Amino acid sequence: MDKEELKRRTKEFAKAIILLCRLLPDNRDGRLIGNQLFRCGTSVAANYRAVCRARSTADFISKMGIVLEAADESAFWLELISETNLLSSDKIKTQLTEANELIAMFVTSINTIKNNQKNKS
Repeated sequence: MDKEELKRRTKEFAKAIILLCRLLPDNRDGRLIGNQLFRCGTSVAANYRAVCRARSTADFISKMGIVLEAADESAFWLELISETNLLSSDKIKTQLTEANELIAMFVTSINTIKNNQKNKS
């Protein structure tokens, strides 16, 4: 997957997270967890755009680590929403699947560039 496709995919993930957050109940739990999910879910796309402007391999790895953390945190909040019955598993299934797929891609990307860097040495 090229960087433009991944930019599109992370942006679509951010939009899906925004829409999902609108479904959360308007109570303390829904607001607190929704705010957390909103922040990390949308930061996946924003920070991936920064990855695309990395100035060096070290900068790329560092920025990609931030994206990975945001995606992993998003998966955590989605799991918590389901496990505490704030929303049904059916309502979060697509976003949780996408979060896990993005995590896998980011881990692979980080590992690949680290291995390439190690092989050059």
